[in-house]
Amino acid sequence: MCGIVGYNGVLDAKEILLKGLEKLEYRGYDSAGIAVRNEEGVTVFKEKGRIADLRTAVNDEVDANIGIGHTRWATHGVPNKLNAHPHQSVTGRFTLVHNGVIENYHLLQRAYLKGIQMQSDTDTEVIVQLIDLFAKEGLSTVEAFRKTLSLVHGSYALALLDQEDADTIYVAKNKSPLLVGVGDGFNVVASDAMAMLQVTDQFIELRDKEIVLVHKDKVEITTLDGRVIDRKPFKAELDASDIEKGTYPHYMLKEIDEQPGVVRKIIQEYSNPNGELSIDENILTAIKEADRLYIIAAGTSYHAGLIGKQYFEKIAGIPVEVHISSEFGYNMPLLSEKPLFIFITQSGETADSRQVLVKVKEKGYSALTITNVPGSTLSREADYTLLLHAGPEIAVASTKAYVAQVAVLALTAYVTAQSLGKDLNFDLKQELGIAANAIQTLVDSKDDLELIAEDYLKVARNAFFIGRNLDYYVSLEGALKLKEISYIQAEGFAGGELKHGTIALIEEGTPVFALATQEYVALNIRGNVKEVVARGANACIISMEGINEEGDRLVIPKVHTLLTPLVSVIPLQLISYYAALHRRADVDKPRNLAKSVTVE
Repeated sequence: MCGIVGYNGVLDAKEILLKGLEKLEYRGYDSAGIAVRNEEGVTVFKEKGRIADLRTAVNDEVDANIGIGHTRWATHGVPNKLNAHPHQSVTGRFTLVHNGVIENYHLLQRAYLKGIQMQSDTDTEVIVQLIDLFAKEGLSTVEAFRKTLSLVHGSYALALLDQEDADTIYVAKNKSPLLVGVGDGFNVVASDAMAMLQVTDQFIELRDKEIVLVHKDKVEITTLDGRVIDRKPFKAELDASDIEKGTYPHYMLKEIDEQPGVVRKIIQEYSNPNGELSIDENILTAIKEADRLYIIAAGTSYHAGLIGKQYFEKIAGIPVEVHISSEFGYNMPLLSEKPLFIFITQSGETADSRQVLVKVKEKGYSALTITNVPGSTLSREADYTLLLHAGPEIAVASTKAYVAQVAVLALTAYVTAQSLGKDLNFDLKQELGIAANAIQTLVDSKDDLELIAEDYLKVARNAFFIGRNLDYYVSLEGALKLKEISYIQAEGFAGGELKHGTIALIEEGTPVFALATQEYVALNIRGNVKEVVARGANACIISMEGINEEGDRLVIPKVHTLLTPLVSVIPLQLISYYAALHRRADVDKPRNLAKSVTVE
């Protein structure tokens, strides 16, 4: 959620920090700040609101070559300037930015900081006050930093400035992502490589409970107990041009338009020299040897996982359970004898999923991460990784990553089925190509979809999405997209469940979006539509060519039945986009939401 940047070099730190924070805006935040140090000491600038507001507060006359910055998504304390980062110690000597949550901050405050008047409502301030306290007792900055970290419980990514040290950013992490970027005569800190691609593509991954001293000419890594670590940088496989909007008004629209290319890219990346779909043999063996797959995910990725369950069970014949990561970690069910855990995550940094990964690894189980971000935490810590190859996704509401997840899950199940000798009656590579063309047709139909959004959602305060079988799972995703960015209260339901209570909410004019792409339940869902229409609903039927009927509002091109989720979700994404646009909502950065959920 929150973002961290840091710079130590020879250039003016202010602009590098501000540009870095702008690259992290997609993660979601409600305040921002920077701190820079020069011969006169440390100067802090922070504001509630956007980076643009922070820019106006920054004094251009303050020159400095070292500094740290932060975008905050409120967890402890309301969003305001006082609670914004960076935070300073009572003496002003230490300045800190922090991502994560300190679970025992109240206990530490009562035990060590009774006489200190806190300036904010945050858990973060406890950290910087403790460091200051221990330094006043005679410890060096590193020793005070290390002692403080030995006391805190929870997640953290930290960057610290010491007013008495002109050459060092003190860095540490536990559970929250953080990288150090390496340059010629400078080094940087970032919670996401995208923030510092402006200056380097060489990054050192940091691991939990390490302390790092970032100088302008070297990087020193040690464990909490002082053991020196030597770790080489890796190259971030990102193109800076990929994270620009270009001529698009919003990242979300750009990313929706990129989806046909994403599917084609996946076909290309997962084809062997013979032109056949394939995945890594080690991953294939792990799946085949498992007696049950456990898909762990959250939000949009969870919806993709529900579809993935159908693929593995119907195509490969492997039983699958799908679990919400935040629930699974604290309420683990009885497991099979030889489970394989599959973590689906756009960012690879999802805190809920990571805490499950840590627990299953402690039990000795194998794990596969399906993610869009190579080198991310869940990718590094799992045994295996399948990449989505979707390119950076900036808009908070996921679109192309979801389509990529569904495509990769279908491909993985198909290749597994082939390896198991299953009798398959379709060519997935060919069918994915057809699906990519169908997606292109739909993204080229924006005018029709904008009109649907206007007709059904212009004054709506709520909406329902219904479907059966795979369409039900897509309905869940369609409802999530609409409420994420337009703030219309929306819910997705299995069509048959409406009459078990939900139909009581249908009023005159209530929008109901019904998906009808599964032939063997098409009549059932149409029956459900008649039920809601009889009670005053304004129904919009989205059907597939071949099973469409007169009066259907939108007909999607025909694709293989199992691949309809790749295609039917596209109109729901665009309808949500235009509904938000008409309501003048911030499409790319919806309120209260974050792109990368890095706290549990």
